[in-house]
Amino acid sequence: MKRTFRLVTLVVFLAVLAFGQEEKKEGGEGGGILIWKWANFGLLAVALVYVIGKKAPMFFAARSEQIGKDMAEAAEERRKADERAAAVDRRLTNLEAEIAALRAESKQQAEAETRRLTEHTAAEIAKIQAHAEQEIVSAGKAARLELKRHAAELAIGLAEQKIRARLTPEGQDGLVRSFVRDIK
Repeated sequence: MKRTFRLVTLVVFLAVLAFGQEEKKEGGEGGGILIWKWANFGLLAVALVYVIGKKAPMFFAARSEQIGKDMAEAAEERRKADERAAAVDRRLTNLEAEIAALRAESKQQAEAETRRLTEHTAAEIAKIQAHAEQEIVSAGKAARLELKRHAAELAIGLAEQKIRARLTPEGQDGLVRSFVRDIK
């Protein structure tokens, strides 16, 4: 920066001298004022170059630093976005496999539930059949007992009829007397 400042100062000084020599050759009365104008311009240019030379590097360095930070942040954001996009792509790629796995799992669960229900139904049918068989055996026993009771009633009724048919009033009196004798 110092080198640039010196170079600009030298160029301005040489320009002022060159314009001053040119004015002397023309020989005009306003030549002295023109030299002062150019000297004044040169001093202003040197001051501007000095101020710009002093402040510009800090400004441009800060600006460059800020741009660098912004670029680094943008690169980081892009990297994160790429990672998220890659994760989404992986999930989409795996989505078909996950759907197939879920379908297979639900099919297995449905088959297992069907088997469980079939086994439960078979067990319930077996229980009902066993209960029905017991009921049939019980009903058979009850029917046999009822049949025996009815047969006994019929046999007694038939015996009573036969006895009444054979028994005469004299036979009845004889039976009563024999019964009374047995009691005494």
